[in-house]
Amino acid sequence: MKLVVFNTSKQERSHFESLRASRGWQVLLFEDRLTPEFDLPAEARDAEAIAVFVNNVVNSETLAKFPNIKVVATRSTGYDHIDVEECRRRSISVYTVPDYGNITVAEYTLGLILALLRRVRPMIEQSLHGLFSRENLRGNDLAGKTVGVIGTGKIGKEVARRLAAFSVKLLAFDKYPDEAFARETGSMQYVDLETLYRSSSVLTFHVPLSAETHHIFNRRSLNLVGWNTFLVNTSRGPVVETEAIIEGLREGRLAAVALDTFESEEVMMEEQFLVADQLSQSAMRNALATYQLLRSDRVILSPHNAYNTEEALQRIIDTTIANLDAYLAKQISPNRLV
Repeated sequence: MKLVVFNTSKQERSHFESLRASRGWQVLLFEDRLTPEFDLPAEARDAEAIAVFVNNVVNSETLAKFPNIKVVATRSTGYDHIDVEECRRRSISVYTVPDYGNITVAEYTLGLILALLRRVRPMIEQSLHGLFSRENLRGNDLAGKTVGVIGTGKIGKEVARRLAAFSVKLLAFDKYPDEAFARETGSMQYVDLETLYRSSSVLTFHVPLSAETHHIFNRRSLNLVGWNTFLVNTSRGPVVETEAIIEGLREGRLAAVALDTFESEEVMMEEQFLVADQLSQSAMRNALATYQLLRSDRVILSPHNAYNTEEALQRIIDTTIANLDAYLAKQISPNRLV
């Protein structure tokens, strides 16, 4: 099999290179993202398999670069960057890595919640400037707060388990409530989304991106939340509307916000401001608005980093290789979408 890997990190390189000897595969590695603009070298065009990441684009245009492609393996849980229906139409198998980051992302989420409540960003910025005053650094306890968990899939459940240890009241919203899990936590109650927004002083988002969840928190939602609400998003950027964040911070309905994912994050992280002619007006507008958020000490932005631990990356590599092995062996795999 000929495999092309995009967004190859240093840690991944040796593992994928070893497949040449251990599996006899032809393997080409690129640090670049797969995008419609990527100029694919001729030696990669006959690949049967590609391994991509969340900031790649797998659609009719990029798939057309690979006339022999049979399988797409994404090194992520989410797959909104893949046109699954187009893959199905072309009889291309698609695999994900569903379980690598449950604990990893949950721990990061909890860290962001505590960082907001205890004003960690302004504390660090003051200290770096030699200002060792507690002025303007008074924070809030997490204990006793009502925390709203939007989405109780595998990651949302891990977040809820950890929050339960902080003596909070847990409210949850999910299209498919798991009442058995709610009883297991001993402190969680499923409610409708409006009730959750009205009743929670901390909001944390753990839903996949879909037509239903796009802007599940928006300017209308903002009018439901109480003053000085804390918000954390470690799911997908478009789940939370950028304009709602800006308006909420300006009004004071949002006390502080931590975004590991945000709308048009690919523009910020790939520094594509210099190629604005390739970007939609909405992408540029959201990116510029998010850039302005960086000026506020009530905002923490991180570059889609919640998954990024040594242990999680190893799980991604191992599962991706296992997915490709399963495809070649024609084995049934729970990680296969198509």
